[in-house]
Amino acid sequence: MTGYIVRRLLALIPLLLIVSFLVFALSFVIPGDPARTLAGGFHATPDRVALIRHQLGLDKPVIVQYWRWLTHALTGNLGRSLFKSTLVASEIKRRFPVTLSMAIGALVLIVVLGVPAGIAAGTRPGGVVDRAVTLGTSTAIAVPDFWLATMLVVVFAVKLKWLPAIGYVSITHSPFQWARHLLLVWFAMGFGGAAPVARQLRGGLIDVLDQDYIRTAGAKGLPEWRVVFKHALKNAATAPVTIIGIQFAYLLGGTVILEYIFSFPGLGQYFLIGLSTRDLPVIQGVTLVVALTFVLLNLLVDVLYAYLNPKVRLG
Repeated sequence: MTGYIVRRLLALIPLLLIVSFLVFALSFVIPGDPARTLAGGFHATPDRVALIRHQLGLDKPVIVQYWRWLTHALTGNLGRSLFKSTLVASEIKRRFPVTLSMAIGALVLIVVLGVPAGIAAGTRPGGVVDRAVTLGTSTAIAVPDFWLATMLVVVFAVKLKWLPAIGYVSITHSPFQWARHLLLVWFAMGFGGAAPVARQLRGGLIDVLDQDYIRTAGAKGLPEWRVVFKHALKNAATAPVTIIGIQFAYLLGGTVILEYIFSFPGLGQYFLIGLSTRDLPVIQGVTLVVALTFVLLNLLVDVLYAYLNPKVRLG
């Protein structure tokens, strides 16, 4: 297992270099010229634009710009916002816990809803519970998270006044208020995410429970719950584990609309502001953090997959 992890870590080195170059290349893809924008837009003189371009280092060769940006990024220096002059790394450090709180709570809800539903449907295929889970997962997949979030705010915040509609409270300030402000967000994000987990686990259990070794375990007189949880669930969990990892990465990178609905100062809001103002260091910094999160989560999923399936690490 250790050798497999070492091989996966070594394979990440070229992948991280490719990711870093793609993030740096955003400076050539995003419309507009940061130097001209800072110099005053279309009314800026060519000399002023050239001066700003020199100060930003944009007049140097591309490989020099990339190496300078990469070495700074490796030390945690993601530059300053072009318009607010604040450190991008400091803003990301301040906002990342907000987005992480949203994602972790939604992931817990995904597991709590998806795993029991998948087990209940997979152990009784074709039954009433299986049909109810199929209908529920189809509905959950079809409902957009932003629409569900809006409806939750209307019902539980505006009509019933049980929960706050907007705002974020830090967990260090009040854990109860932190969870109270995030509850609607967790459900809006987790409801749809639980559906593919339940479906994948259902399909995996149906296939595994039809195997000879499972029938042998049942013929030996083992209780059904033990056959399912000890022998079948581990082998059926490989696909759901992959889905959960992908879901968590998506939750971290796809919170822009929900942060806007609930007025949360997270990475999504920060990225949206940077995108609207074409603030290149902000766009690059947030994109880099999200991309690295995807890479690290994929590594974790690979390790869990190898733990569940020894053929992977022995291959």
